[in-house]
Amino acid sequence: MNKAEYLSLINERMGERRYIHSVNVAKSAVELARHYGADVEKAEIAGILHDCCKEIPRDEMLQIMTDGGIILDAVEKGTSKLWHAIAGSVFVRDNLKINDDDIINAIRYHTTGRAGMSLLEKVIFIADFISDERDYKGVEIMRKKAFNCLEDAMLFGLQFTITDLTARKLTIHTNALACYNDIIFTLEQKGLL
Repeated sequence: MNKAEYLSLINERMGERRYIHSVNVAKSAVELARHYGADVEKAEIAGILHDCCKEIPRDEMLQIMTDGGIILDAVEKGTSKLWHAIAGSVFVRDNLKINDDDIINAIRYHTTGRAGMSLLEKVIFIADFISDERDYKGVEIMRKKAFNCLEDAMLFGLQFTITDLTARKLTIHTNALACYNDIIFTLEQKGLL
């Protein structure tokens, strides 16, 4: 499939607001990929497709994950907001026949992050935070950090997410905590903490 076909596919699978978000994430992903030397084409594809399962029914997400051999852990079972990323990674692998692990993982971990993220995974994680339509408190800080130091932007995003989840007394996936720790170690090694 080409870019136009991916855009057509997501346009059919989601409402206008989510479609605009996906286009904007792809745009931000391309800019970040160029800035940091990641594969621009992969960044654009992953950005377009990152929320491809966000607006499908929960039972359909569960079926995609089950058919794809995914076994949800306890936090994932109890946190349906994480399902779209997992189902999306399976959907692009099994239905769209994308066999690039970097694209699949960028989609899979764009919500939680994980330890040992690739450059592309980090680009999609941050692109989702800084897309043009985002307007949360601190988004301008995040946009500046995104083009100064990818890991510093990730730390800011993870702190934002973890603080929000703890304030609302919601579970935090172990991947997010592992990602946070990994980013701290990376920033320490770079002498940035």
